[in-house]
Amino acid sequence: MLGEPRRVPVPKLPASSLTAAETHRPPPKLANGSRVAESPEGTVRDLYEAINGRDVGRLHQLLVPDLEWWFHGPPEHQHLKRLLTGEAEYIAFEFEPQEMASFGSTVVAEGCSPGAVWVHAWTVDPEGVITQVREYFNTSLTVTRFGGDSALSSPASSSSSSSSSKDSAGSTQCLPVWESRLHQRARKSLPGLVLAI
Repeated sequence: MLGEPRRVPVPKLPASSLTAAETHRPPPKLANGSRVAESPEGTVRDLYEAINGRDVGRLHQLLVPDLEWWFHGPPEHQHLKRLLTGEAEYIAFEFEPQEMASFGSTVVAEGCSPGAVWVHAWTVDPEGVITQVREYFNTSLTVTRFGGDSALSSPASSSSSSSSSKDSAGSTQCLPVWESRLHQRARKSLPGLVLAI
């Protein structure tokens, strides 16, 4: 269940367990030696490639050592946690996002597989390292933003009827900027949650 966040340590595995770390090129360096950060969405795409390729070295480059992890769903679907912490040596479940959207430092990815619909909301810091994930399994998710910051609005929100971020009384509204779409493939109704960013 969704509750207090937990820190999930990403284990330091021996070099023999690396799969493609030697062949993956890190982001280019600037003249001062620091790395050029990718876009948050690019970082998350790299993460899914590393997860599905079991590239431990690249995972360590993309995640903080004590990733903050929130989970909502049946405990038996904690595949991501088991994979990232090394609790299980092999997990047949693969995360193939069918949709991805970026809202500043938050990147939302959604996918489905037989019997499971999942949404991940990743937080990427300015250096291109992931510091937090909120994971939702068999749950419909709506991402909202307080006020009307158009810079973070998604195309879906701009196509809806135009509404101001303040109602007639002057109070701030919570505007939906993204909603789960794949949950309609589920054969049963799913609980709905709202994530405010």
